[in-house]
Amino acid sequence: MQRATSAVFMLALVALSGCAGSSLVLGPGAPQGIEGQVLLGPMCPVQQVGNPCPDQPYQAWIDVRDGGGGQVTRMRSDTDGHFRVGLAPGSYVLHPESGNPLPRASDQQVEVAAGTYTSVTISFDTGIR
Repeated sequence: MQRATSAVFMLALVALSGCAGSSLVLGPGAPQGIEGQVLLGPMCPVQQVGNPCPDQPYQAWIDVRDGGGGQVTRMRSDTDGHFRVGLAPGSYVLHPESGNPLPRASDQQVEVAAGTYTSVTISFDTGIR
């Protein structure tokens, strides 16, 4: 009986630990989280005065990870590069899915405070110089 009780307790702990990340993700009406835009650039090999070549919106996959590196959720920016995800207050790392070898974007550490959305810009480098 002791062994069966221990096994049930361990299974419950494993099940609960698997849910920890998902409890950080809140629904679309969440009062706080992360929002922003993904941009791709540079788009021109040589920028000249009077002939701007702005970065362009980019649709990309982004993993949201907790402080320990565990995946909390995965999202994709829309065709205009915008994204928004409701999250519990805390520290997160945005991990954009980079190409091989390009375009490439770096991870970003983001703090989410209660009652507000933290705004970020994720910049993918095209490698054009």
